[in-house]
Amino acid sequence: MRRLRRAEPLRRMVRETHLRPEHLVQPLFVVPGEGVEQPIASLPGVSHLSVDRALEAARRAQAAGVGALLLFGLPSRKDERGSSAWSDEEPVQRATSAIAGALPDLPVITDVCLCQYTSHGACGVLRDGAVDNDATLELLARVAVSHASAGAALVAPSDMMDGRVGAIRAALDAGDLQDTGILAYATKFASVFYGPFREAADSTPASGDRRGYQLDPANPREALREALLDIDEGADALMVKPALPYLDVLARLRDETLLPLAAYQVSGEYAMLEAGAAAGAFDRRAAVSEALLAIRRAGADLVITYHATEAAGWLR
Repeated sequence: MRRLRRAEPLRRMVRETHLRPEHLVQPLFVVPGEGVEQPIASLPGVSHLSVDRALEAARRAQAAGVGALLLFGLPSRKDERGSSAWSDEEPVQRATSAIAGALPDLPVITDVCLCQYTSHGACGVLRDGAVDNDATLELLARVAVSHASAGAALVAPSDMMDGRVGAIRAALDAGDLQDTGILAYATKFASVFYGPFREAADSTPASGDRRGYQLDPANPREALREALLDIDEGADALMVKPALPYLDVLARLRDETLLPLAAYQVSGEYAMLEAGAAAGAFDRRAAVSEALLAIRRAGADLVITYHATEAAGWLR
């Protein structure tokens, strides 16, 4: 079998999995203000960006060939219901409008959740200390409609409430926003690898944790059930999160559906690669490229990664 491995032209000719710039999605953290580019300590190379700086980052991503952006927002204020999440004046809505207007060929995906916007850090409305699933659905639908109205190509609910995809689809259709798609965080596990993101998004729960609604890492069959329910409710694409620790789930889901699949190489995965490279454990570019290729090989059509713009430049 070594005959077809002995030279790069031969290896290239029979290569089974390909990673191209358009497969990559760049997350951005947008914040209030102007001229803001504040580095995030736990995510080296990643910064909080005001809308004007996010537009600059979007231009760089498009020039590199990145397939899309995924926007997260930090609000100007927080309250018990997370009401800033559906305000047209908040950073995600303003950045979406600015990017969609200036770069119409670069799709904008927006994260739909309440955790960054609530004073308690939970992903929904609290009742007796627990998240009220059904009361949260109405608010998530309002957030999705505000993002779609601002120009989002896809809205991406990450809350893991039961029935959220159906509620959002109904609200979008009722608002004459039928063309806006839904990329569902279909299998979002209760993972330790979200640690740096909690700092970046200022979304650490004030008490308790999210294991009551995010998936148990031990349950791949339950994850598949979640994904199939999201398909039934009208999801246009599905996401597995995190990526590398759950490649088995991604591969099994690939066998179950013809829908496009995304996988999110989350903040902890990114931080591990950066720390390992900084310590001299491996070559940074080679390690990042191998990790992204592994996610593609397991079945992802899209890879959400903080390395997206840089890695896309390597691939051009």
